[in-house]
Amino acid sequence: MRPSRRLVALVLALAAATVLIGVFRLDGGVMAGALWAVLVVVAICDLALSHAAKTLQVEADLPSTGYVGHTVTLDGRIASRRRSLPRRIEIRLTHDGKLAPETETSIETPRPGQAEVAFRLALVLRERGVGHLSRLSLRYGSALGLFEVLPTWPLDLSIEIVPDVAPVLNGEIQSQMLPLLDGLKDMKLRGEGSEFHQLRDFQPGMDPRSIDWKRSARMRDLVARETRAERNHQIILSVDSGHLMAERIGKLRKLDHAINASLALTWAGALGGDNVGFFNFASRPQQFIPPRPGRRAFGHVQKRSIELEAETAETNHTLGLTHLNGVLNRRSLVVVFSDFVDSVTAELLVENLAVIARQHLVLYVVLRDPELDSLMRPTDISMGRIAEAVSARQMLQERQAVLDRLRRLGILCLDTTPDRLTAGLISRYIDIKSQELI
Repeated sequence: MRPSRRLVALVLALAAATVLIGVFRLDGGVMAGALWAVLVVVAICDLALSHAAKTLQVEADLPSTGYVGHTVTLDGRIASRRRSLPRRIEIRLTHDGKLAPETETSIETPRPGQAEVAFRLALVLRERGVGHLSRLSLRYGSALGLFEVLPTWPLDLSIEIVPDVAPVLNGEIQSQMLPLLDGLKDMKLRGEGSEFHQLRDFQPGMDPRSIDWKRSARMRDLVARETRAERNHQIILSVDSGHLMAERIGKLRKLDHAINASLALTWAGALGGDNVGFFNFASRPQQFIPPRPGRRAFGHVQKRSIELEAETAETNHTLGLTHLNGVLNRRSLVVVFSDFVDSVTAELLVENLAVIARQHLVLYVVLRDPELDSLMRPTDISMGRIAEAVSARQMLQERQAVLDRLRRLGILCLDTTPDRLTAGLISRYIDIKSQELI
């Protein structure tokens, strides 16, 4: 409990009145003392009429799991055991860094005579791991507004924050893969692939080169060979967890965006009939998960990605990518999620990707910060804004120069914003499958 602004103002006004009474009246001590006594009596009455913290009961409930970058709600209830609730209640939470309320303070205004009110607080899940809520604090005014009551209740609530697999669960990935599995692109795969699929009657408009003349002669009717793209390819998801990947773009860090996209591609690879493996590196090589088929790969990658944390050290691309190149025993699609600052720091990255590209198909994925584009087009003209625009343009030019160099080396590049990362990555995977680049 603490004095409110109203009480502080009354005390200051009464102090000023006491000084004036003492200046103009020699016998004003009795009058000043009476004024202070009235204030004390009013304050005591205010405390007696106010809602005591012990008369309030607070309950709160938090979901057990949530996806990083998403929002969950804390559902709670405030009830009064003896009388109606205060007219205005402010609610605040004490939490760790993995959680962040959308608004620091939530305000509830119960109706007159209402003895119970429910509240909902939105929490943004900022980082993977286990988020904790340790305390719930209230603030409400006394009956006459002379004091602010500040009760607190300990909370022992936690939520497990896992990578975002919502596109997998809601069918978004499967819908995007449908053209590859049963549609126009599937027909293209069957017509231009190298693996025999089935025989079918030749129809007008089909490629005459697909006719199987021996079987057609046997059956005395035109029969076409239907082929499809080879399956059981190897896809290796290589995620950089160095300090550059700890930078935040929007609600999430770059590492979290890369993990979410990796899980989506793992599921897409399972639908496409390919084997998916996972590799993580930073200042040194870390765990390598061998390629596995189907949903088994998704479970292993998901388990590893939950434990993955960004390091504060600089990434050693030479050590990490050389180790990866040594453990691969067959041609694979290597998807590398990494980042660089400028063309100088990217030199080792380019050299090591070029070495891997000699035997494997490399897809380099890098995230672009949308704020750089906004800095290039300032709304107000000032020296500071102009300097920021020049720096942003220079950074984008150096970034583009590195990507152009990678493309000339035969390395596929995906430079996109976080909101388009998953869809763009799956689309690129479909194109690679349709062209049989692996």
